[in-house]
Amino acid sequence: MIDTLPKDKKIVLFDGVCNLCNGFVDKIIAHDKKDVFRFASLQSEIGVAIQEHLQLDTSQLDSVILYVPEKTYYHKSSAAFRILNEFGGAWKLLQVFRILPKFINDFGYNIVAKYRYKWFGQKDTCRMPTAAERGKFL
Repeated sequence: MIDTLPKDKKIVLFDGVCNLCNGFVDKIIAHDKKDVFRFASLQSEIGVAIQEHLQLDTSQLDSVILYVPEKTYYHKSSAAFRILNEFGGAWKLLQVFRILPKFINDFGYNIVAKYRYKWFGQKDTCRMPTAAERGKFL
């Protein structure tokens, strides 16, 4: 299954039932003018397979993961910064926070992750892509 992943795309794994995470995916799709990203929920079969391939704990569904097939992966604040950096324009200004130590950025990320359902709500099922978005989801 991992062998069939597109090698020329960056894969964003996200919590498919989290409203904040789904909003982030919507934002990525809206700004992905170069067609850089593909998406899968952490809970999906391919999402679990990627996490297992990366030897990540699949019980920890509180982190966005950016997977660059056959190269590397990023999670938590590192993934978010790298995704936002692809947007270009004013979004690149957020990179200034990368000067902070990773543990500080991840501390902030972890607080939002811990309370994301309480603050932003959650869905009963994973996000279903629209017909126009279907090609962007694995």
